[in-house]
Amino acid sequence: MKVVAFSTSSSRSSINKQLATYAAGLIKSAETEVLDLNDFEIPLFSEDKEAEIGHAEPAKAFLAKIASADLLVVSTAEHNGNFPAAWKNLFDWCTRIEKQIFQDTPMILLSASPGGRGGANAMDIALNSFPRFGTEIKAHLSVPNFNDHFDSNTGELIGEYKDKLVHTMEALTP
Repeated sequence: MKVVAFSTSSSRSSINKQLATYAAGLIKSAETEVLDLNDFEIPLFSEDKEAEIGHAEPAKAFLAKIASADLLVVSTAEHNGNFPAAWKNLFDWCTRIEKQIFQDTPMILLSASPGGRGGANAMDIALNSFPRFGTEIKAHLSVPNFNDHFDSNTGELIGEYKDKLVHTMEALTP
């Protein structure tokens, strides 16, 4: 089994990337690849830019990574009540190549924030929209007050959210 994990944040210190990495690592029998959105930097999407450069190479590369996965672990960051611009831009470029961007790959959807809502807006958007783009969301978990529930020294969730995530991952994977 191959797991591809990523965060919708381009921050090098993204708590959502930490969460996705941790969750994917719980699947001991899997080959895991953690993607960094910064490896897929791409010009701001517009039809004019698409006419100029065609299908952007970073979007093709991202789609190839998705195609290689048996399971996606995605952690949605939230900026001003929505997805971060870097993710939305890459997503838009990818859908111009392949509308079903997730290519029928099942997904575990996560979100985290330093505040008390745990990325609830971005989570809601993802829960409502991602299935229309070729995935079945098998489970989802939001972690509010991330810094209170994640041990940065060990790279692990602690307490009730660890228990919830471990139980979820064990129930969904061989």
